[in-house]
Amino acid sequence: MIDLTPHVRAGDGIWWSQTSAEPTPLVHALLDQLPSIGPVRAFVGLTWDRRLTEQTPDELSVVSYGGLGELRRLSQRDRLEVVPCHYGALPRLFAEHRLPCDVGFVQVAPPDADGNCSLGVGVDYVADALEHTPVLIAEINQRMPSTHGAPAIPLSRFAAVVETDRPLLEAPDREPAAVETAIARHVAGLVEDGDTIQVGVGTLPSAVLAALEGHRDLGLHSGMISDAVLRLIDKGVLTGARKQIDIGRHVTGAALGTATLYERLPHLPVEFRPASYTHAPQVLSQLTALVSINSAIEVDLTGQVGAEQAGATYVGAVGGQVDFSRAAALTGGRSVIALRSTARGRSSIKPALQFGSVTTARADVDYVVTEHGVAELRGCSLAERARRMIAVAAPEHREQLDIALTEHDLAS
Repeated sequence: MIDLTPHVRAGDGIWWSQTSAEPTPLVHALLDQLPSIGPVRAFVGLTWDRRLTEQTPDELSVVSYGGLGELRRLSQRDRLEVVPCHYGALPRLFAEHRLPCDVGFVQVAPPDADGNCSLGVGVDYVADALEHTPVLIAEINQRMPSTHGAPAIPLSRFAAVVETDRPLLEAPDREPAAVETAIARHVAGLVEDGDTIQVGVGTLPSAVLAALEGHRDLGLHSGMISDAVLRLIDKGVLTGARKQIDIGRHVTGAALGTATLYERLPHLPVEFRPASYTHAPQVLSQLTALVSINSAIEVDLTGQVGAEQAGATYVGAVGGQVDFSRAAALTGGRSVIALRSTARGRSSIKPALQFGSVTTARADVDYVVTEHGVAELRGCSLAERARRMIAVAAPEHREQLDIALTEHDLAS
């Protein structure tokens, strides 16, 4: 085990890479050594590390941009600090030292012939944060692929390293249910040949990508990619030939999929770029055929989107939804919110957002899609928006929504 005590001190702020790039050996070493180090504050994004959330030392305070993955367990126990910010704001927050950045933990690929290490599949906020972090500690994983797009890190930049040879975290695509396939089919009808798409990872996003197999010359500019992207590249659907920038290249910040995806990334036209590029308004505004495809926990009758909380528990994040939705709605093609019409028997379309926080404003939503159809909201009055939203709600909930429409004085 690596000794962190020469590099981490009580009161330090620490961050580390997320998802498949999470440097688990370094994180676990920190958890083991905190009693002798003292209290620290740590930032991490999406994590599936159960040890972090089930055996959280008293000396550790965790902060994140949302309650993703295992972090929702910390939220349930009131052990998670959430900074509600756009993903595109993270670079500035690190630059201003508003997020922990005394020490950074990264997982990197083995050094090349010049002694430089690639951040591999986890560039995202890491590439921006490391510029403002004096102490970097690396897990050099023999199985982390070297990827293109982001500057490599000189081996000399690391205060300490630990070498491993372990598989990256995998997240295979789950077979979509009939309802997800229906939603995906409706979303695919909103995408035109030559568009550039932004979509997340998970079962519904993968179903959407599968539904696009009949399209041509699509581009990709997204925060994260999965194996579903690989399949569209192989089928010649994703070419990037008509993109306004990064022509012929697919831009992302991170990858989360299977070993097959990770092994092929160095040989694909995929560039891994920092959040200061992938989510920057000045970059996104150049993609004039951008279609953003995001999901939600709930949407109200006017099109306001809630994607962060379920009750008092954080289960999502603002993330990049607003960065992409606003760009698509104002300077791009179309801003799409896709979700199931019900969740646990309750309508996901509501008279007002039940859980309070508005993640994406109604002005940034062009379409809301459920398994029952497409509600086109662009250019519609509040009353017309509400009527169209009710039309794509679950049939068994439409009567109550109609009643609420009158009570909330949106009917005229």
